[in-house]
Amino acid sequence: MTASNRETDSRAQGGDTVSGVVRQWQAVHPGLDTGPMEIIGRVNRCAALLQQAEDAPLRRAGLSRPEFELLGALRRTGHELTPGELARETFSSGAAVTKRLKQLTERGLVERRGDSRDRRVAHLRLTDAGRDLVDAILPEQLAYETAVLSVLDPQGQGELAGLLRELLGRLEGSAGALRV
Repeated sequence: MTASNRETDSRAQGGDTVSGVVRQWQAVHPGLDTGPMEIIGRVNRCAALLQQAEDAPLRRAGLSRPEFELLGALRRTGHELTPGELARETFSSGAAVTKRLKQLTERGLVERRGDSRDRRVAHLRLTDAGRDLVDAILPEQLAYETAVLSVLDPQGQGELAGLLRELLGRLEGSAGALRV
């Protein structure tokens, strides 16, 4: 059975792709607690599907989500940031930030300024074109995300946001404790 057929079969039996995976595991290991899989699997599947959609407004502007996150971090903080600070703000690796900054600088959206006391340090800020692009895209991007979430009623969205906030807060607070 192909992945597409499994997804169709899973939905036909009531549920989503993860429901089918859980049923398969329960058939192979009937005593196994698959509860965590039902949450983590769905979070991961939602993230993958959202990434595949490529954020239509960003795609039209020729930006990837990680590039937009860098531009957004520079816009929302309102001041210059170093590449290291940008990496922390966007939960990205230093190498990924460096690569994206090179592309954004070449497009005239970000500019670098050397540090007068330490030549190894660069300070980054949005150009006027970068600021204008972020300000133009953000309302459209939020409308797109609102449409994506419209399958949930406002109360469901609030509950989901609260549960994810609680989970993320705990995960961020105990990142070292997650290693086994």
